[in-house]
Amino acid sequence: MQRRAFLQKAIGGACLCAGGGFFLATLLKAKRAYALRPPGAQDEARFLGACVRCGLCVRACPYDTLKLASLLDSPKVGTPFFQARQVPCYLCPDIPCIKACPTDALDHKHLKPDQGITSLKMGIAVVDSHSCVAFWGVRCDVCYRVCPLMDKAIKLELKHDDRTNKHAYMLPVVEPSVCVGCGLCERACITQEPAIRVLPSAFVSGKADSHYLKMGAPPPASPSTPQTPHKDNPMDYLNQGDL
Repeated sequence: MQRRAFLQKAIGGACLCAGGGFFLATLLKAKRAYALRPPGAQDEARFLGACVRCGLCVRACPYDTLKLASLLDSPKVGTPFFQARQVPCYLCPDIPCIKACPTDALDHKHLKPDQGITSLKMGIAVVDSHSCVAFWGVRCDVCYRVCPLMDKAIKLELKHDDRTNKHAYMLPVVEPSVCVGCGLCERACITQEPAIRVLPSAFVSGKADSHYLKMGAPPPASPSTPQTPHKDNPMDYLNQGDL
């Protein structure tokens, strides 16, 4: 009996360790992933602070785009997110998910007449030129065609084919400032794994130091209290000890 009890405890402990290891590995894998949030949740910190995990935005979505995160998902448990490759955001004109949010975690400012779907920023589409067949010379403009902001968020750039000297590439180019991150392009991409993906803005956008000045940009504003230049003789000014 003692031997049987020992074996039972040993097997139980081994199963517990294996299950715990699998669960931990799953959690670690989830932390390395990213999540696309519903419309109106641009600021992740603000969103997480205001979201009460009620699921009303999920219920309001007519396309079943949104779902609540479980322990096996990368976002925090109970928070809404979507995976563009599975079901993208179809940019409902009335944005019902934002209307349903009771805490303004999904910012209600986008419901104003002068805002709307073009003011949203769920992420930014990024093209992988190594796997996009358009960069191979294959005529494909699916992502361009399905983009709800065609010729604004995604444009086609013509590039001469130096190899044949007869043809041209039609390359998809994303304008980050216009792309709203709906994911329709990622969903429609014809490659086995999407050659265009929507990533959260924080994953894509950099930020230059303030002392850099972009070429063509207007010069920085002058100080609010400009210094009055000395009109006296320079030699007199230096001899007065005002320095």
